[in-house]
Amino acid sequence: MAIYKLQDKIRKMKNPTILNFSVLPEYIPQQILENSDSFLVARERYCIALMDALKEIVPGVRFSYPTFALAGADGLDSLKKLLDYANECGYYVLLDGVTALSAQEAAYQAELIMGVSFAYYYDGLIITDYIGSDVIKPYLPYMKENGKDLFVVARTANRSAGELQDLLSGTRWMHFANVDMINRFVTPLMTKCAYSQVAVVASASHPDSLRNIRQRFKEVFLLMDGCDYPNANAKNCSNGFDQIGHGAAACACSSILAAWQEEDGQDYVSAAIAGAQRVRKNLLRYVTIL
Repeated sequence: MAIYKLQDKIRKMKNPTILNFSVLPEYIPQQILENSDSFLVARERYCIALMDALKEIVPGVRFSYPTFALAGADGLDSLKKLLDYANECGYYVLLDGVTALSAQEAAYQAELIMGVSFAYYYDGLIITDYIGSDVIKPYLPYMKENGKDLFVVARTANRSAGELQDLLSGTRWMHFANVDMINRFVTPLMTKCAYSQVAVVASASHPDSLRNIRQRFKEVFLLMDGCDYPNANAKNCSNGFDQIGHGAAACACSSILAAWQEEDGQDYVSAAIAGAQRVRKNLLRYVTIL
């Protein structure tokens, strides 16, 4: 499912939200934890329940391969089940990949993760490239053939991100120089929605950055991460969209996963639906999707 299919789902649903299933123990309702043998089982049950409930509302979901891998074989079995289920539900599926610290590692990972034998379903893979373009290049030959997208992290949303990512490189922020490097690989992988299969992960907490990236890099799809952070909001995110409300998606997490904590008397499924609709409504206050 290349990036144009994500854009098409966003347009049809009028909802540019990706739900990040970065599930902490405190996000899971007590009744699920009490009736599960382990956190792994409780997390799987919770994710499946929310994917069932939100498949007509939210176009995409996101999971982290390293987080599940840390739980060993059982964790990876659970991840495979969740990714397959997300695909069956019709979601665009994003997967956080493993960080590569050498060109050789990146080439090996690309062969494994984008090769036909990889056991875990996904549509878009998220990687970091702060060792340079050696991390990006090995993935490119596979992408046109298998229809997978590559999301490269340029600017993160955490509070201390600016300590390094906003340092000046000449007259540019360091992360902006990174987007410039990522942009070298955009044109050969353009799709019919006018955006490339090579996309950028940017920060929902940095509106000036989003505005500058959108203005300078017209063909780059933006995944705006961290829209639940205290210094992020829907107005910030609006800077990542083009004039017709295309070219971007906002990644939400606790505002949906933990919505039950704020909804007195509502069950967790109804609370998640209300949370997802609230995220959508806030975004559409500032963005018109044509």
